[in-house]
Amino acid sequence: LTNTLTGKKEEFVPIKDKKVNMFVCGPTVYGYSHIGHARTYIFFDVAAKYLRYLGYKVTYLMNITDIDDKIIDRAQKEGKSAKDVAKYYEKLFFEDLKNLKIDSINKFARATDHIKEIIEQVKTLIEKDYAYKTNDGIYFDISKFGDYGKLAKRTLEQAEDGVSRIDESVNKKNRGDFALWKFSKPGEPKWPSPWGDGRPGWHIEDTAISEKYLGQQYDMHGGSQDLIFPHHEAEIAQQES
Repeated sequence: LTNTLTGKKEEFVPIKDKKVNMFVCGPTVYGYSHIGHARTYIFFDVAAKYLRYLGYKVTYLMNITDIDDKIIDRAQKEGKSAKDVAKYYEKLFFEDLKNLKIDSINKFARATDHIKEIIEQVKTLIEKDYAYKTNDGIYFDISKFGDYGKLAKRTLEQAEDGVSRIDESVNKKNRGDFALWKFSKPGEPKWPSPWGDGRPGWHIEDTAISEKYLGQQYDMHGGSQDLIFPHHEAEIAQQES
């Protein structure tokens, strides 16, 4: 398999014998799935099934991002709750998987079912001085993580340049800093936290879910190429920190 981190094709060797823990970034359920989703999920379905065929014991975990800016925007436009929007598109996503015969996934984990684990990770990052509070949320300080950019092959300076889905805020220390916890605005979904009512940032949801079920180290992380930066880069920074 091609290892994004090294940029080379490598023989896949699990951490422990014939046991494979595999996490693949699932959908943000705010709209219909498209052909790019299908390509990604078919690929990892084939990978899981082939590993099992070879005799590996595969635990395949996928998250469902059911709270996100895009979901909130869609809900506001349609005059619905964010929860109703997420449930509707999640149902359609599962129908798509069934129609594509994608059935190798052991567990789906929703972000909103793991708020406790998310808060614990944010707490740890604050205690270790990797995160800081502003008037609109808690942010990860990318200048504190020396290897930030190693997955996407970007220097720290390049990571500050034109980035997609990086949280905009005038109060951040660095332009590339990303939100771990966002304080809620009126009418938005919210959960209590030690810092104030709010909701998780996009990246910390996956890190909390993968650590809970697979531990701090696992064998394979998958997702589509457009997630390499900043999403997968941020996941590495959070988990290693």
